[in-house]
Amino acid sequence: VHRFETPMIEDGDRLYWDLEALEAEVETGVRKGLDAAPALRSVSVDSWAVDTVPLDEDGQPLRNPYCYRDPRTQAVMDDVLTAELRTEIYDTTGIQFLPINTLYQVLADQRMEPDVVERTALRLPIADYLHYRLCGEAVAERSMASTTQLLDVRTGDWATDLMEHLGIDPDTWPRVVPPATRLGPLAPPANSPLAPRSSTVEVVAGCTHDTACAVAATPAAPDGPPWAYISCGTWSLLGVERTAPLLTDAAREAGFTNELGLDGTVRFLKNLTGLWVLQECERAWAAEGQQFDYDTLQREARAAEPHGTIDLDDPRFLERGEMPRKIEAYCREHGQPVPETRGAFVRLVLESLAADHRDKLAVLADLVDAPLEVIHLVGGGARNELLCQWTADATGRRVVAGPAEATALGNLLIQARAMDGLPDDTPIRDVVRASTTLRTYDPAATSPLRD
Repeated sequence: VHRFETPMIEDGDRLYWDLEALEAEVETGVRKGLDAAPALRSVSVDSWAVDTVPLDEDGQPLRNPYCYRDPRTQAVMDDVLTAELRTEIYDTTGIQFLPINTLYQVLADQRMEPDVVERTALRLPIADYLHYRLCGEAVAERSMASTTQLLDVRTGDWATDLMEHLGIDPDTWPRVVPPATRLGPLAPPANSPLAPRSSTVEVVAGCTHDTACAVAATPAAPDGPPWAYISCGTWSLLGVERTAPLLTDAAREAGFTNELGLDGTVRFLKNLTGLWVLQECERAWAAEGQQFDYDTLQREARAAEPHGTIDLDDPRFLERGEMPRKIEAYCREHGQPVPETRGAFVRLVLESLAADHRDKLAVLADLVDAPLEVIHLVGGGARNELLCQWTADATGRRVVAGPAEATALGNLLIQARAMDGLPDDTPIRDVVRASTTLRTYDPAATSPLRD
């Protein structure tokens, strides 16, 4: 009922989320939801992970939250981690080592803005902060808390010993609640346009991490073949669902992470660059005044000649700005043909992402010792026919694409279950399969991408 671009502020070298604008957009969405469904029973927010809002003693934000693509954390992780500490952190939290993780953001804050850290009474992840603004309950839902690299993956609560060892105050973190926790009635601030309409709507901390919602809505059948998921949007999250974390040296060295999900599950996955590189190319082309739409880019990419693949994990591709120039520079440095048309750029990125899916799936299958015969590709990438087909070709696996709105659907169904709105013992995934149209892509008999 309401879509919006996530509002961002660029201030010199600093990159923030516009918290006031984000709250206004959420309020608009809830208001439109109430207009469309006056008997609305509940609302739940999910968002990306790792970024947090520091609050003062009065519960007010001390500043806008940093965006995880802000470069201030680049050196912090390497500065802090010894080999021994790296092993301890992974054994405790199960989270892969990325400089964007909440842990390194907090350590960067300690270095760069000690005055803000001194005044911070509480930190809330983005979605949990929005719940706080909607109902007044300050909690961290477990699927989101697990992404911070500050949660004990075995106990499901904060790793206070680790925090104290790193000089992080455990008292500045809220209590952790399980997915599908009902927080209470919608009770926004008095100046909110939602205030007069809030009495019958309950706020639910479903899975506040968007990927946890998407995996909950992955339409795998319980009696089907072994499967993996790819939640594909700005990032590609490639993994499997497990009942226990996998904390081996091999998993740590391969950069796989153990995030907590619905009903005590573990999302054992790896973060890949995803469609971010293509999105940044599109932003650059639009700024140049080029005219195009989704169908045009797909048609041009299909007609373009292959240019091989590039390593999308190269650090230069993580940050915003000048993405076509970065791709050109990478190709020159590695002796590859430089794409000369827009379609060639799109094809290069999509085939590179498909090849990354192939390589990481092979590592994943070895780590979990399973054949992983089917890939469920959910999220916005499920609409990209070329990416789905090339992923099938590269991996040699059948790809089942959809739902494209897996995150929203998972969020809604977790709420429905929490509010007793589903028939007893009805699995969420059964509802997903009955509610969506899926498309299957079988791998070509031969493909250069499989070599």
